Amino acid sequence: MKALALLFAAALLGPGPVAASGPGAVRPGLANVALPEDHRTLTRSTSYEEMAAFLKTIDGKGSIAVSVEGKTAAGRNLFLVNARGSASPTFRILFYAQQHGDEVSGKDALLYLLRDLARDPKLLPPEVDLWVMPMVNPDGAEAATRRNAAGADLNRDHVTLFHPETEALHRVARRVRPHLAVDAHEFGRDQEEWTRKGWEKWPDITMDGLNNPHFDRERVAAAKRWVDASAAPLEKAGHRFLRYWVGGAPPDDEQRHSAPDTDGGLNGLGAYGGLSFIIEAAVRHRSPNPQADLGKRVDAYLVLFRRFLDGGGRRAEDRAVVEQAWKRPLPPFLPSDALWVNPEGTVTEFPVVDLATGKALRVPTANVMTDVAVKRSVPTPLGYAVEPAAAAEIGALLKRHGLAYETLAAPRTVTAETCALLRVEEEFDDLYGRYGGRTIVKRGAAKTIELPAGSLWVPLEGPDALRAAILLEPTAMYGLWQYPRLKALVAWDGTIPVRRVVALAAPAGSPR
Repeated sequence: MKALALLFAAALLGPGPVAASGPGAVRPGLANVALPEDHRTLTRSTSYEEMAAFLKTIDGKGSIAVSVEGKTAAGRNLFLVNARGSASPTFRILFYAQQHGDEVSGKDALLYLLRDLARDPKLLPPEVDLWVMPMVNPDGAEAATRRNAAGADLNRDHVTLFHPETEALHRVARRVRPHLAVDAHEFGRDQEEWTRKGWEKWPDITMDGLNNPHFDRERVAAAKRWVDASAAPLEKAGHRFLRYWVGGAPPDDEQRHSAPDTDGGLNGLGAYGGLSFIIEAAVRHRSPNPQADLGKRVDAYLVLFRRFLDGGGRRAEDRAVVEQAWKRPLPPFLPSDALWVNPEGTVTEFPVVDLATGKALRVPTANVMTDVAVKRSVPTPLGYAVEPAAAAEIGALLKRHGLAYETLAAPRTVTAETCALLRVEEEFDDLYGRYGGRTIVKRGAAKTIELPAGSLWVPLEGPDALRAAILLEPTAMYGLWQYPRLKALVAWDGTIPVRRVVALAAPAGSPR
């Protein structure tokens, strides 16, 4: 069928030869690839090489500029696309997709969105400065695997940034400082625990907004308004929508909304102060052809992407909320432990699809967790001090995050708390629905100590104070010390090499 074939558009190609070797290259036979005209007919996702060839055709069309932000471990290019609605846009949006290499529809939807903008630049509102990373994990995409070439789940790497793909994404986020960011994924609607009950998951697409307890209520509420307003336009377009959730099948298993941790893109990018979202389209993994309905998934994604570009009538509100968040000082306390709860035991009519009839059923359950509750908080310190023995590793981490620090050239007297790692809980907690990697930490009393030369000093001040606190706070339940490479820095007696500094010594000669 013509609609399913790859069309050729040699006239659209920009000048210059295309390299024909290496994992980042595009084979000469693919140099003219264009997208099938109607996205709704898609039954095969665009490959890395086809995407690279397509991006070449739109580079320079209108305001569109395509660049390479970095390379994967296997040497493939990490493409970044920028499109500006005018010469002076005021609202910056970042869309990124395919962190998981086998989750494809968000990437394909972004390519169609860019195609439409190349054809008609007026589709982009004049206030929008759009940035797109359509394929964050090219190595995983080419291998049709969730993980990257190093075997890592990139959507669990937003704390450590050990991998070049997530490091590049955060480099873009720091440079762009988006008012709004969207992370695109897919979920399996036909998981075995559901099909055993004769069901499959009901929604075609889901979405959630940032929810980490460090974030101000205004931003969280603004994101939630977007989520709540998404059902109507999707239903009008023929797609079933539900707020994003994970968990087992109702009524006995627990369901909750997106994880509040910052190791995922949703909250990892939310730490830059903007609105942040995760979207997941539904795929039948156990189908003989999981991509048979790819066009439908792409269409649902496009409804949401276009609404974000249009602003949904709340552009001024969103800008005000975000720009106020950028100015907001740190609160007097930092949450160190939080979990999802159903505070009033509310019963939810949870929708499922009956496989025998194809009809929607409503399953009453009280196990949908609706709110993030803070279980413990600690006073906000002035900053953090890193011991010299850990300075190289932690300093490299800070550099990957673009966070400023000082290396002490001489000893400095401070009042600080030393924390001890008691253990790391590696198992999933079935009772509270908590993932493995929980760090159980004892916070010590504040004492006057001398930081030796070579220590790192990271003050909690300026626009990056919140990101530094989220990253370095040693009492955080899902802190740095869950990662073996960083846990190796902990002393034999459990002493964590990052101290909470609560007071600085008065300079010599200062009045007491």
